[in-house]
Amino acid sequence: MKFSELVRLLERVARQEVNSRMIDLKYALVIEATADPNFFGFYSPDLEGFTGVGHSIEDCLYKARWGMEEHVALLREQGLSVPEANPDPTIVIRNEERVEAVA
Repeated sequence: MKFSELVRLLERVARQEVNSRMIDLKYALVIEATADPNFFGFYSPDLEGFTGVGHSIEDCLYKARWGMEEHVALLREQGLSVPEANPDPTIVIRNEERVEAVA
């Protein structure tokens, strides 16, 4: 994805309203572009163990929104602690971090 396309997509996502509110996430989200242009990985630094993959940034946002709710429900069901919702969650989109091979 070209940088200009990413900027246009981010502007469109920023304007998108969900139920009269901006993107409704309770936890921060990091979306990482992979070497394969058809896949993006995502995770929440606020919600341990929560990860996923999507085919686009929009797909990741959609999956993250519902996936976070399911993840929290599973934590509660298993009697595990659930972190407090982030009062000001951020969404970061970046290239995936490359891991160097150990010799």
